[in-house]
Amino acid sequence: MPLRPVMVNIKALDAPATGRFWAQALGWTAYHPGITTYVGPPGGLVWPDPVYVGVDVVPVPEPRSPAKNRVHLDLASDSPAHQAELVARLRAHGATLADVGQGDVPWTVLRDPEGNEFCVLEPREVYRDTGPIAAIVVDCADPRGMARFWGEALDWAVLEVTDEQATLRSARGTGPYLEFLRVPGTEAVPDRVHLDLLPYAGDDGAAEVARLRALGAGDLDVGQGEVPWTCLVDPEGHGFCVLTLP
Repeated sequence: MPLRPVMVNIKALDAPATGRFWAQALGWTAYHPGITTYVGPPGGLVWPDPVYVGVDVVPVPEPRSPAKNRVHLDLASDSPAHQAELVARLRAHGATLADVGQGDVPWTVLRDPEGNEFCVLEPREVYRDTGPIAAIVVDCADPRGMARFWGEALDWAVLEVTDEQATLRSARGTGPYLEFLRVPGTEAVPDRVHLDLLPYAGDDGAAEVARLRALGAGDLDVGQGEVPWTCLVDPEGHGFCVLTLP
């Protein structure tokens, strides 16, 4: 069956510190299962989480490009007071205000300590049951094309498709949304933030990778060498990985 998103992968010079920041941002816990820092719901490490998409912070030696990331997180709030408190708390933990040309909007755009953009949203009814991550947002040129590819790639349902936006969510109606927003002239740079996908138990991972290539995915070489996962790009060049079950 199609793949499921299990993690947002964030590359960082200081992965433990960046993981601690995101644990503060989400109200979750930073776990250290290996060289990466995994941020997931408290109560003990459960992977893959049955509801939420976790955050996996991976150490890399290269600094971030100054170009805007093509993938970012939108964080949910449940009241104006909660939004203001969350922004203030994250600024106290190293977040900075960011101007990405958003103008006068009701949400707040911030950067994490490594410079990765994210938004703290004003309360919105649509995100009332998502958990702390309201949406994983991907800048793209063609939301309809992205909906075709990702709708086939994932076991998530396509909820909305227009010329400006495409929206997917788990068919169970839980966890965050995956949103593709039309952003003309987006610069294609190496992705600092990307999705990690996982087959279901009993599925053939190699067959899933072949299926993605048939849908239009391309291979991606980021110097990963011999690893148990597969690095790919979607038809607009956004990187992502297909993992294997432990």
